Amino acid sequence: MTDKDAARMEPGLTEKEAADKLLQHGYNELPSADQKSVLDIVLGVIREPMFILLLACGTVYLLLGDYSEGVILLSWVLVIISITFWQHRKTEKSLEALKQLSSPRALVIRDGKEVRIPGREVVPGDILLLHEGDRVPADAQVLESEHLTLDESLLTGESAPVLKTDQAVSEVYSGTLVVQGKGMARVVRTGVKTSFGKIGVSLKSIEPDGTRLQREMKSLIRNLFLAGAVLSIGVVAAFYFTRGNLLNAVLNGLAASMALLPEEFPVVLTIFLALGAWRMTKNKVLTRKPSAIETLGSATVLCSDKTGTITQNKMEIAALQADDQTYFKASFETDRDKISELLRILYHASQGHSIDPMEKAITKEYVASGTANEPLKAVRDYPLGRELMAMTRVFPSQQAGQFRVYCKGAPEAVFKLSGMIADKLADCSASVHQLAGMGYRVLAAAQCEWNEPGLPEKQSGFPFVFAGLVAFEDPVRPEVPAAIRDCSDAGIKVMMITGDYPETARSIARQIGLPNAEQVLTGAELEQMEPDVLRERMKDTHVFARIVPEQKLQIIRALKANGEVVAMTGDGVNDAPALKAADIGVAMGLKGTDVAREASSLVLLDDNFASVVQAIRSGRRIFDNLQKAMSYIIAIHIPIIGLVLIPAFFSWLPVLLMPLHIVFMELIIDPVCAIVFESEQEEKGIMNRPPRKPDALFFGWRNMLFSVFKGLALFAMVTAVYFLSLGEGHSEGEVRAIAFSSLIIGNVFMILTSLSDTRNALSIFFEKNKAVLLTSTLALSMLLLSITVEPLKKVFGFEFPGYGHFTSAIVAAVLMLLLFEGIKGLRQLRKKKIPG
Repeated sequence: MTDKDAARMEPGLTEKEAADKLLQHGYNELPSADQKSVLDIVLGVIREPMFILLLACGTVYLLLGDYSEGVILLSWVLVIISITFWQHRKTEKSLEALKQLSSPRALVIRDGKEVRIPGREVVPGDILLLHEGDRVPADAQVLESEHLTLDESLLTGESAPVLKTDQAVSEVYSGTLVVQGKGMARVVRTGVKTSFGKIGVSLKSIEPDGTRLQREMKSLIRNLFLAGAVLSIGVVAAFYFTRGNLLNAVLNGLAASMALLPEEFPVVLTIFLALGAWRMTKNKVLTRKPSAIETLGSATVLCSDKTGTITQNKMEIAALQADDQTYFKASFETDRDKISELLRILYHASQGHSIDPMEKAITKEYVASGTANEPLKAVRDYPLGRELMAMTRVFPSQQAGQFRVYCKGAPEAVFKLSGMIADKLADCSASVHQLAGMGYRVLAAAQCEWNEPGLPEKQSGFPFVFAGLVAFEDPVRPEVPAAIRDCSDAGIKVMMITGDYPETARSIARQIGLPNAEQVLTGAELEQMEPDVLRERMKDTHVFARIVPEQKLQIIRALKANGEVVAMTGDGVNDAPALKAADIGVAMGLKGTDVAREASSLVLLDDNFASVVQAIRSGRRIFDNLQKAMSYIIAIHIPIIGLVLIPAFFSWLPVLLMPLHIVFMELIIDPVCAIVFESEQEEKGIMNRPPRKPDALFFGWRNMLFSVFKGLALFAMVTAVYFLSLGEGHSEGEVRAIAFSSLIIGNVFMILTSLSDTRNALSIFFEKNKAVLLTSTLALSMLLLSITVEPLKKVFGFEFPGYGHFTSAIVAAVLMLLLFEGIKGLRQLRKKKIPG
């Protein structure tokens, strides 16, 4: 059948019929995630309590006539909205750039003519013409087939190509790839009704859980908001009754709320995760949901598909058997003369320039043998058929009227064509079973000469002589075994879930070093298991075979019921529900489907399994540093709260901190500190410790109390400097400048000691952490400008007392730093004495 013949046989739809059906059925597109509008993003930001406080403070400043302060505060709200919007759009644009078209261009018959149209415009009833290399745009029923063979691994998880014929009800499915032959098919389902689409629609019923950090952050902010409201009312009342100015009392009350409710939390979290996502992108990991980064560092189980994830999703020759001798890949170079004839037969039995993975593997090995020459043109091909799973190619011989005939195919078919005697058949069958038991896909080869006039109608008419066996493997990615070991050292259990046969799964599991590789749980066994039994089996099972999509989801849910934090990698549509249900879905970017990527939290841009482990390492580092940053933010707000409260209840003391001073602290130093903490290197042995316990609080009481202790120590230091400067007889502006300077200097020193739990503050400078040096320089430079430049002095209410009067602030900050470093050293000694 030629394409022109097909066009004559099937006129296809008319353009009008196609247009009507397009209106009726809609475009042939898969479901995708809803896009947030600019308004949605902005509303999500300004609903946060801390931004409401900023708006309120800015408004009060404007009412008081302090337009510069009001404009500064209100402008910063726009900056925060811009940061959030930029990160959201950057991630979505990266995904869009990565995204391959889910429905490629299609060759169809319209009005009796062949036309190529966008895949999204294919409608039910269209006649598709399929060739090698085509991606099927919709589900369709096969009408004509000439050795039409498809790779359905993205849909079924099985790497073996599937032959489609027109002799029975046979369908091709959207998204699958034609690897050999050609055919014609009538579209029966498009869009969400296809096999791809149904899975995409099912994802909407799976609601992902919010991360623990998100839940804790929400709870903490809610509690602090309530406390801030109570505190604010108290401060307003205290200021009003002691000083009598209502608007100023409201302003100080809002300042107290800002001090207790740190708006840096969302700012730092946004910047931190944005930078973490950017760093992970440099390591070929695209972050679709930045909040999943902290969950990744807590993963206890990593579930991975086999095809295209652990393996390379391509075929290589693993072994050749010729003259009753088996030669494995490692000995191909030394045994070239013994395998060259079999390779020649296999090569000539294959299509030239084929995209079939097995034929590509044969061609590669034959060329590597060094005996390849210019291929002859076959005079006739006998294609693979349902009744005989073998293909034959006939070439002219050097002598006129003679032909060389080469055949390859399923072993049982080639054995039959070769007319083997019983003993020989038993031996060869045993060899096939032995190779198949090692996880290989086995084909047989045969050849003969033909001297008769005319060629037989069927392959069975040739007097074939058996030539040997060839075993193929989908090779393991070379970096996977090391990645598996890294996961084991990190306390992460790796589980391989595949649709392939148990023996293939066992073979791959042994190669990559999975524990209990011989204990394979099959889909049939899984189907009969009660939930409690399955949960128990999960504890010591690492390999799952013959698994269907619904069972992958069942496995994920059983693991989560056991309290595991589950990361799931995958690339096919069949992986998408499990990707969405898992705590962290990790999709393949190169070979993955759009549905899988839409359902995932992370996308591997290089489809490299080792990148998953690198992402876990990055997740742990990001989580550690985020925890340090948040603990620091809690600590620094203790002295801010104290310095706001002291003047509220003692009217004879000068007011130290107004909202603008707090904004200076939080919006100049703290966001930069987020960059410092984010860029800090990982702690030693980060991948030699167990994952964070799933029920462990991010803000645990021990960390919270230590943060409060550090904050109280800084508050005591600043208060001491404050009262010391009062005792020296400084003016109100000078006292405010000295006390505020001690707060800034102490803040910088607190950053230095908080960056690492295992290294001292001086090592930060030895390691040349540029972010620390930049932060320190920027903070101190801004402080110097604010106390010396006349316009800034006026805005902040400062007066310059002279450089000598800042000695007390520096000495107190150094003493505080030595105290924190001493406590850090004692904590490290305690950890060494208490193993684990």
